Amino acid sequence: MKCLRFFLLLALALPGCEEKVRPSIVSLPDANVPSQESWRSTVTFSDSARIKAILWAGHIAVHASSQFTLLDDSIHVDFFDEAERHSSTLTALRGRVDDRTRDFDAHENVVVVSDSGVVLKTDSLFWNNAGRIIHTPAYVVITSKTEEIRGTGLVSDQSLKNYTFTKVSGRAVTRE
Repeated sequence: MKCLRFFLLLALALPGCEEKVRPSIVSLPDANVPSQESWRSTVTFSDSARIKAILWAGHIAVHASSQFTLLDDSIHVDFFDEAERHSSTLTALRGRVDDRTRDFDAHENVVVVSDSGVVLKTDSLFWNNAGRIIHTPAYVVITSKTEEIRGTGLVSDQSLKNYTFTKVSGRAVTRE
């Protein structure tokens, strides 16, 4: 009887000593893993309690260690002047924010529409936060009520009132 109990206890104890299946661990480089993510989110950029821009993105991925934020799944940005009046709207498919300077770049199907009716179309555009200047080395089309200008390279204020092309590659068409 003692022998039977011993074997019974031994039979119950042995499966407990078995190594359990461990979950797989995959190591990823830290640069590729965002520290924060959000979907369908709005971010307000301000300085000294004055709104500079309001950004909406379908997906936001913050990479705090590298100090940048990736934006994708469509972007919509409303820009405001020094008096906090709306000046223009930017839309694009994706972009990136430098978290140190708050500079912003937009890529793929970039369209800027100013409140005065000027429309800018390009594939990439950069916004300098400190100077509130937009610029691009890419091909650009600007359309207004009176003209259409095509060219490569552009520097402009964010309201598209004062802009300069690096190289005009087409003709300026004046509309009446």
